[in-house]
Amino acid sequence: MDPRDSRRIVELGYDRIAERHAEWATRTRTDERARYLDEVTGRLPAGASVLELGCGVAGAVTQELASRFRLTGVDLSGRSVEIARRSLPDATILHGDMTQIDLPPASFDAVVAFYSVIHVPRDEHAALFTRIATWLRPGGVFVASLGTDDEPHAHETDWLGVPMVWSAHDAATGRRLVEDAGLTVERAAIETADEDGAPVSFLWIIARRAE
Repeated sequence: MDPRDSRRIVELGYDRIAERHAEWATRTRTDERARYLDEVTGRLPAGASVLELGCGVAGAVTQELASRFRLTGVDLSGRSVEIARRSLPDATILHGDMTQIDLPPASFDAVVAFYSVIHVPRDEHAALFTRIATWLRPGGVFVASLGTDDEPHAHETDWLGVPMVWSAHDAATGRRLVEDAGLTVERAAIETADEDGAPVSFLWIIARRAE
């Protein structure tokens, strides 16, 4: 599939299910979200500058980040951005593609990406991780969930009521691409949890840019 078509499916899908997805997230992988949110907040001082890739409509994770830090959120879905801006007027919420958006180098103490990189075509993951490394300040932390299946293009015709696409490398390759971007992986763990009756696994990465 052409990457432009893939992006369009993701964008239009989340435009249609923005609120539905936010409600679904309140009862799906909640322990996992909370634990990795704690990994972010425990590593940063109050008022740090944080970038969230795939902020959605500003669910619990995004709201907590905005309450503690100077938050910039990016999302491909215009509908999600519209809702997030109303919910978090003090945050900076940008409508754009994380692989293309122009952000200043060394401007964030942390970059977080919860369940969002999986929507980027995997051939673009290496370049995305390099961009993330440049956005981080020295010592900055990257916390993200990546896929674990060797899947160049997964497509579902009815995911929460809309077509959706995903893309991933196997876990070892995903970790290697993060390291190749110049980030030091402090922890890498596969987390498996139930999603609507089926086990789904993610590779969670915690990495740092060198001081």
